[in-house]
Amino acid sequence: MQHKRLRKSVLSLAMGVCLASMVPSLAMAQSVTGAVAGRAEAGTQVTITNTSTGASRTGTAGRDGSYRIGQLPPGDYILRSGSGEPVSFTVSLGGTTTVNLTNEGAVNLAAIQVVGSRVVNRVDVHTTESSTNITRTELAKLPVDQSLASVALLAPGVVDSGASFGGLSFGGSSVAENVAYINGLNVTDPYRRQGFSSVPFAFYEEFQVKTGGYSAEFGRSTGGVINAVTRSGGNEFHAGAEVTMEPAAWTSSRKDRYHRDGTIVEQDRMSRDDSSFSKANVWASGAIVQDKLFFFGIYEKRDSNPRDIDTIEAWYTESNNDFWGAKLDWQINDNHLLELLAFSDKSESDTLSYKYDWDTATRGAAQGGSSVGSGGDNWSLTYTGSFTQNFVAKAMYGVNERSSSSYSQWDPYCSILDRDGTYNSIFGPATRREGCAPSKNSVSNRDDKREAARLDFEWTLGDHLVRFGADQEIMDSTSSSVFPGDGMRYRLMGAAPDPDIPNPPNNGVLPNGTPIPLDVHAYLDGRYKVTGAPVSTKAQAIYIEDNWSVTPNLLLNLGLRADKFENTLASGVTFAKADFGDMISPRLGFSWDMKGDGRTKVFGNAGRYYIPLTNKLTDYFGGGTTDEHTYYVLDGWEERIDPILGTAYLYPIIGQQLGPVNTEGNAPAPDDVRTAVARDLKQVYQDEFILGFQQALNNTWSYGVNATYREMTRAVEDVSIRHVEGCPWYSGDWPILNPGESNTLWCPDTQDWVSFDSSKDGYITSGSNIVMGYKRPKRTYKAVEFQLDRAWDDKWALNVSYLWSKSDGNIEGPVNSDTGYNDTSLVQHYDHPAVNERFGPTFNDHRHQIKARGSFKFNDMWSVGATVSARSGGPITAFGVRWPNDNRSAGGPSEYSGGGSGWLCNSGCDDYTTRDMTYSPRGAFGRMPWVKDVGLSVTWTLPVEHIDLKARLSIYNLLNSQTMVNVHSRYESTPGNKMPYFGEATNWQSPRYAQLVVTYAF
Repeated sequence: MQHKRLRKSVLSLAMGVCLASMVPSLAMAQSVTGAVAGRAEAGTQVTITNTSTGASRTGTAGRDGSYRIGQLPPGDYILRSGSGEPVSFTVSLGGTTTVNLTNEGAVNLAAIQVVGSRVVNRVDVHTTESSTNITRTELAKLPVDQSLASVALLAPGVVDSGASFGGLSFGGSSVAENVAYINGLNVTDPYRRQGFSSVPFAFYEEFQVKTGGYSAEFGRSTGGVINAVTRSGGNEFHAGAEVTMEPAAWTSSRKDRYHRDGTIVEQDRMSRDDSSFSKANVWASGAIVQDKLFFFGIYEKRDSNPRDIDTIEAWYTESNNDFWGAKLDWQINDNHLLELLAFSDKSESDTLSYKYDWDTATRGAAQGGSSVGSGGDNWSLTYTGSFTQNFVAKAMYGVNERSSSSYSQWDPYCSILDRDGTYNSIFGPATRREGCAPSKNSVSNRDDKREAARLDFEWTLGDHLVRFGADQEIMDSTSSSVFPGDGMRYRLMGAAPDPDIPNPPNNGVLPNGTPIPLDVHAYLDGRYKVTGAPVSTKAQAIYIEDNWSVTPNLLLNLGLRADKFENTLASGVTFAKADFGDMISPRLGFSWDMKGDGRTKVFGNAGRYYIPLTNKLTDYFGGGTTDEHTYYVLDGWEERIDPILGTAYLYPIIGQQLGPVNTEGNAPAPDDVRTAVARDLKQVYQDEFILGFQQALNNTWSYGVNATYREMTRAVEDVSIRHVEGCPWYSGDWPILNPGESNTLWCPDTQDWVSFDSSKDGYITSGSNIVMGYKRPKRTYKAVEFQLDRAWDDKWALNVSYLWSKSDGNIEGPVNSDTGYNDTSLVQHYDHPAVNERFGPTFNDHRHQIKARGSFKFNDMWSVGATVSARSGGPITAFGVRWPNDNRSAGGPSEYSGGGSGWLCNSGCDDYTTRDMTYSPRGAFGRMPWVKDVGLSVTWTLPVEHIDLKARLSIYNLLNSQTMVNVHSRYESTPGNKMPYFGEATNWQSPRYAQLVVTYAF
């Protein structure tokens, strides 16, 4: 009854308080929480109560009249103070909701803006951070696909990279520079730092997309941050179900694409590819113990069936997986909360390949298959304690697991069998199927595990809110690759006597030194190869920041973060490390409430952001290899039956072993990396500066403008070192260095350390013998953003943004999207000085970006939503294969490997002394076209009280634009020989598709 009276009172006063929906806010960093703050008469006591759980917190206005209650779980609250009427408000993820009170304890109506039945903070004057918040309820009004990436793309400056390996680009950065959190647990891929774990989408409650200026609490990113929280239970029991359907019939066909010469593109046919997808979930939430112990649980079943149909072959995939998530909240008392999150995103899919006849559209017999697996089990435990009204502590420990595996149904039964040319020369080619392994690929598997722990504290001291803490992540990766079947790959070899030797004693000698008997004309080379070993990274950080209210209208944010890490090899040896003193990140920001009414704000921030090394880099250098060959006499053939298909095939009869096992290829994990990594390796950082302005025009409309500058001037890469003065040993090695800077390596020749300036030394040209170094890496990003917003008033809402940006550099980042190479920090930027000498527009340079989203409610039954995005195309850059005065290759013809030169050969191309070459800057061949996307949704709601039944039909890429988003960048195959498909498309926009989502809750 009391709750009903409170609700009636609040509605009558139109005082529901929440953050502006869908507006890029500037919010103080809190991993999974928010805050409420404001001004009141000194000594005024303010009490807030969570409407879902009943938990209460109390704060008192200080001598300066300010109060703040922090570390609050996002949700709906009621504020009470003195004789004033209770006020409803919402705490948003990472945000601070402002409620100013009069001397009598009532809400100060002169300092708020009322929209419909609620009060909205159109400008958040408490914070200096750039971010976009959106809730589950707000997403339900829009055509936004059910993925973290789709939500992130709503934020200005975030684009789909267009790279062959996918990913998101934040503010001109590469896809390997972002981090993602779920309830404060870092779920970013620790191996390549591309991708992240995810809970079932219906489990999410709110999202925060940080695009710049984030505080000292966050690090290990030079791109952006995706911060999400999940749903929780409350005192009232709720449950529901959701069904999502994307039938193949609702998807437009891709176009068959052809090169200029009429040949079909590398992907082969695409017009008959299709995919059906459906999923269903059930969820429930409520109280196990009223006001104390709450639960939320969800189970989801997904079914996906992609079909890839080419001219002579078709692949049919079946993926049927279970996902689950759970959240327990124990409100020990009003001041202490314990939260447990657990979820699983394990998935598997099986693919069978078939013969296919394009002309008759007929699928033939199965030929083979493969399976892939991913995901893992994840959990976190978080404690929040308010020990006094001025001191709050938070502790979190969690485990994030990921896996990546590739195998086939034949692997347990079928070893790889192939033929050497020596066998064919004696016995001729095969006339029947030999062996049952569907491919020549090894069985690969990788398991990643992150153990994360952190402590965070908030301490209010008069005009100062001091926040400090520490965190640690231990990231282990174990990768392996082994041949299927019995672990051996058998190669058929032919043996014949040397015709130049009369009366030869044998048919040759095996690599293990054993003579092949004269009566043996065929033998088997059985190769046992196992690669991969465990590697680990231990990353730690400490931070402190002071949010100082210099005056009632001016807030300064003064922060400092220090990181350290250590990468260790399988042998236990340290590969690379950095101490706290090596990675210092100052963060400075201000927010000025210009008129003191919370409606007009000038803000700015400056900061340094470091990014650590990945486990992929360590694994590349530090994994051991077992590579052994055993030789057997071939004793004929026998017929066997395929264990999967039931068809017959031939298999060799393995005879007597010839000599000992050849172990020359074994390579244990190294225990000395002094020649592989620079002793004084310094870590990659980026400096960022933002200046902005926000103003509320009236109760619903607001606008803002801000400018951003980012600069990165360091890289960690494998560098081709072919010359070091004083150490002849370095004549063709690829150690990990800071290119363009001074580095120190171990010299085996002198048994001592040697230092050299890699901007002047490190490379010697072939033929002309010119000694030179590498350009220092540099990447800059300049952007100006304009935004106009209309808040939702139970009728309609609108957000429009325009972003002008320019991203220049001689390096994109730790991956290379132009040529499609995604091994983080192992790309070909520094395989040759020619690769990085060009400074100009990078692959992610999109000068113009326009985004709009809005929703409109016709009545209680029907509403619509729309999204529009358009971005100008990225640059087209040519990559050649040679450099003036150098006869060594600067890149290869493959689209997914090799470096590349900006010099293109016109004539005399066979030798460096006769070549006539033209320099080609970045972006010299124009730009790709604009990429446009329109989404539309229609939502039907059953207009019956107490029954929450909705159906939303969304159409994505409404205009069915299939614009190219990447091109062939390789200009030459060899000097002067132009690649036939340079500048033609390699990737295109996904075609139009429709999605129906039906939800029911009670």
